[in-house]
Formats: sequence, C-alpha cells, structure tokens
Amino acid sequence: MNRVEAILSAALLVSLVFNAGILAYARTVVRRLLFVSEELGDLQNMIDSFAKHTKSVYELDMFYGDATLEHLMNHAISFSEQLETFEFIYSLTEQEEIKENEDEELLNDTEEEETPPGEN
Repeated sequence: MNRVEAILSAALLVSLVFNAGILAYARTVVRRLLFVSEELGDLQNMIDSFAKHTKSVYELDMFYGDATLEHLMNHAISFSEQLETFEFIYSLTEQEEIKENEDEELLNDTEEEETPPGEN
C-alpha cells in the first residue's frame, strides 16, 4: 500500500465515521422534534377542551354575565389561538397518526375480504 492509498483510506474512514455520527445525531433530533410535536398537540387539545368547558359554564344561567368567568373564557380562547401558530409543529404527528389509522383500516378491510363467509 503506497502513501496515496493510505491517505485515501484514512480519509474514507474519517468520512464514514463522520457520516455515521451525523446520521445518529439527525435521528436523535428528529425523535425529539416528534416528541415535542406530540406534546404540543396534546397541549393544544387540552387548551381547546378547557376553553369549551369554560364557555359551557359561562353560558349556564347561574354564571351568565359573570365578568371574571368571561375574562377567563376569553383568555383561554386567546391562548388557544396563540398555540395554533405552532400548528406546523404538532401537525407533523397528527398527519402521521392519520396515515397509520388509514393503513390499519386498509389492512382490516383486506383481512375481512380474504376471510370466507361463515369462518368468523
């Protein structure tokens, strides 16, 4: 092995190690992003639920017109609208879940078609 081959082999080895490190790092970052996406989606759902609940309590005859409850309801709605600016993040996992559900439904439909009548 001459000197040029040794240098090229070393450069190849360094490149492979570097690329493997970048790949591992990218996978870790994507996992974290998906985790944050799921958590933001859950937070959005909780805030929406809270806003709906507050509105339903506010609309009760007993509490209708209560200024404190009205401000709480408006604050919850405002907070929910502010969270919608992050929809591009939490929609990542929602689209993935929708696709998984569609795949499962397709698989179930295929299994039902393959099962002869009377064998269920």
